[in-house]
Formats: sequence, structure tokens, C-alpha cells
Amino acid sequence: MKERSAEVVVVGAGVAGLVAARDLVRGGAEVVVLEARERVGGRVLNDELPGGGPIEVGGQWVGPGQHRVLALIEELGLSTYPTYDDGRHIAEFGASRSLYTGRIPKVNPVVLADIAQTQLRLDRAARQVAAADPWRAKGAGELDAQTFATWLRRTARTARGRRFFRVVTEGVFSAEPEDMSALWAAFYVGAAGGLDALINVTGGAQQDRVTGGSQRIALALAEELGDRIVLGSAVTEIEWQGSGVRVGTGGGTAVRARRAVIAVPPPLAARIRFSPTLPGDRDQLVQRMPMGRVIKVNVVYDEPFWRRAGLSGQANSDRRPLGTVFDNTPPDGSPGVLVGFLEGRHADTGARMEPADRRRHVINDLVGYFGPRARDPLAYIERDWAEEEYSRGCYGAFTAPGALSRFGPALRAPIGPLHWAGTETATRWAGYMDGAAESGHRAAEEVLRRLLS
Repeated sequence: MKERSAEVVVVGAGVAGLVAARDLVRGGAEVVVLEARERVGGRVLNDELPGGGPIEVGGQWVGPGQHRVLALIEELGLSTYPTYDDGRHIAEFGASRSLYTGRIPKVNPVVLADIAQTQLRLDRAARQVAAADPWRAKGAGELDAQTFATWLRRTARTARGRRFFRVVTEGVFSAEPEDMSALWAAFYVGAAGGLDALINVTGGAQQDRVTGGSQRIALALAEELGDRIVLGSAVTEIEWQGSGVRVGTGGGTAVRARRAVIAVPPPLAARIRFSPTLPGDRDQLVQRMPMGRVIKVNVVYDEPFWRRAGLSGQANSDRRPLGTVFDNTPPDGSPGVLVGFLEGRHADTGARMEPADRRRHVINDLVGYFGPRARDPLAYIERDWAEEEYSRGCYGAFTAPGALSRFGPALRAPIGPLHWAGTETATRWAGYMDGAAESGHRAAEEVLRRLLS
């Protein structure tokens, strides 16, 4: 077995791991990064449009308040451009269809009032949950003892109001309200500064895109790190003790180091064999942290024809599997691209279809939203993230009921020479590239502090 040595080994070359490695190198540490894939970026990935332009098939948006990733983009010499947000949006809830501008679709005033009071209560709960340690918040145990679906049933008073928040949950978490703890949902909303920040385009998390595709962030970081990154090296075992670690890979490479940063999603970290085994709280936590499930689809047309009809390209529905759609057209306006998502239970169903049948269902939903011109795209580009061996889902992991209040401190607390990074460990914008960057900075700071002590 080929063996290397370093002061720090970083497991995972997604945004979190690359940011941690870069900070460590700048702090004077000798670093090796082990990445299972033959590429960097993790859940951030570019593909190609007809003609060769980039299109994101993984994480892509950045927005106001995401200070860490925006600073990183600027520092790397990259730029952003706004997501198209002009014109009317499409909303389908129940049997009704509406075209609207602004934040909330036109619905019955009683339903609108219900949505507003439910959001008010959710935002209030989110503010009460301290982002760094939500398990300590007043009422945390009560929230964590129930699913988000139970909380919504008790809070939203109309069926259409509950359907609205189901669509929101699918769109934000790529999961169902029944899947997750109400405490995790409140923490996640609070980590973004409120529900509006999560669901809005202008002024929200979907406001901007990275010119050239979001994977350019990872590629630029990797260029700085150079041959410190070893691709195609899936970590299978980590031996650890107070004096250091030995990290082994399935490809026959091993790295000895004083400390390790594990920057992969919690469910994937749980698949690594640790010797000695990790403390029970850490293992119990990650057993209760599944990944969301999403199939992301970019559908390409010769032009963004919906704009001529005065439409923004944004659509939501509680009755179509393709429940969320945005305009994903490049900044020069050509070709036209609609990006849609099969999320949660819809991804479950879609993944069981033959590819041709899944494509047909997606196109039918786009025709239902935007008319017959959506019938004949130039290209159809999809990515099922649950089928990715080293992701096993997207957008991120979340906790089942009871996990966060019982085992939450184990989420980011170091264990001997082991440190944890990844967007799920962030205190701000968990689940986003900004959260990944935060976690990388934090883990590197922890390591450097201990190396110097």
C-alpha cells in the first residue's frame, strides 16, 4: 500500500473540504486532500449545453446574506449574474391556476391569511432556535418530538395552506414534511434568516448564479491546491488516536497525519470504518440523518419563449411531480433553459421509471405550465443525485424527530484528532454553498489552533 504523510488530511473535495484545505495551507500546514470521485466539487457540478456552454446540474444559486460564499467568489476572481425574475409566475394549487407577480400567489383571502399566519409562526420559532446550538433553545424538545408535518397540521388551518407548505418543504429540503424533525426545519429556516430568504429569487437564496457555472468555485480552489488533491481515492477506514490518524482508501493509498477534517455528508461519513469506533452519540446522530432526494432536470430550447409571453419561467404546483421550475437561461439569453426538480416523493416515483418515461412526464408538466412550445426541446439534461455513489442524495442531510435534541452537540464537535465539516454542520445557510464555506473555515480554524497549541 502506498503511504503518504502530512500534518492534516482532508476527506472530501467539495466546497467545504477545499475551503478547509486552502485555509490550512495558508496557515502553514502540510495538507493532503482525498476525494473519492474523479473530479472536485461534490454536490456542485457543471454539465454542457448544446454548443458547449456550461449548465449546473448540482447546487447553483447564491444570494444576499451569503457573505462567505460571495466573498469567496470575489476572491477567486469569479462573478455572478441575476436569475431571470421578470414577468408573471405560475402557481397551481388544488384545482386553481394563477399568474402573479411578487412573493405569494393569488389565492383565496382566507388561504392567504392562513399562509401568512403559518409563516409568521414558523419564522418566530426559527428566531427562537439559536443557530449554533438549536438543541438548547426553549421548546427545542417539543419541536424535536414531532415531524414538521405534525407541526404544520397543528399550525396551518386550511388544506390549501398545508399544501402550500408541502410544496415549500419539497422545494427547500427535497424531502417531505413527514420526513424531518420540526426542530430541524426551524433551525434551517433560522439559519437562512427566515422563510422569505429561502424561497425568494430577488432578495433571496435564488437571486444570483455564478458566471460559467458554480463548479468554477471548486475548480478555482482546486487549482490553488494543485497536487495536494488526490482524486479517485475513496476513504474506507480511519484509524485514530490522540497523536494522529491513518486514513486508508479503497484504492490502496494511505495517509498518516496529525489531524483529519472529514468533509463529506453525515450519511457518507457513517460508511467509513473508524478504529476505534466513534462515540455512541456521534453514531446515533448520523444514523438519524438521511439525505434529501432530488432529480434535477435542465430542459433546453432554442430560445426562452416563455419570456415573450410575459412569464418569468418560475412555476410551482402541488399537483405536478415537477413541482418547482425556474428560468435557467445563460446570461446572454440563448439557448432558453428551464430547470425543474422532482423532489422528495416525486423523486422516489421518478427514479423508478424508465428514463424515457421520466422524460415524457417532465415534458408533459412543462407543457402544462408553459404551453405546446415546451413539447420539443433541443436537449434534456438530468441528474439523479440519489444515484451518485458519493452523494446518495441532495440537497443535504436533515435530522429525523428526536435526533437533534438528543445528539445535536455531536454534529460538529471534534473527536480527538477528527474534525467535521460540510454544509450540514453550518450555523448559517446550512445546506447551501455558503454553509459549506462556513464549515470549511471553522474546521480549519479548529485544526490550526490545535496544531499550534
